[in-house]
Amino acid sequence: MATSFIQFRADETAKIKAMGICEKLGIDLQTYLRMCVSRLILENGIPFSVKLDTVPENPGLEAMKKASRIAEENGIADMSLEEINAEIAAARE
Repeated sequence: MATSFIQFRADETAKIKAMGICEKLGIDLQTYLRMCVSRLILENGIPFSVKLDTVPENPGLEAMKKASRIAEENGIADMSLEEINAEIAAARE
């Protein structure tokens, strides 16, 4: 298979940060970029998310944000206090 040279410009700070992330993942930046091109072709789109695990700074705040997202997704984010209390009372019965 013939190979081709691909070159592009990137901000130096972004390049250094990207290289650091790749190093933590056990690959180099060139390998990551080849993976991106291969998967882009196979999936006909951007198919994956590769992230380092992060520890939430405040687990309680993260839980509240998640609860807010769930409420929004289920159309109950705008319930009044009375409606919330009625739901709780109904669930306890």
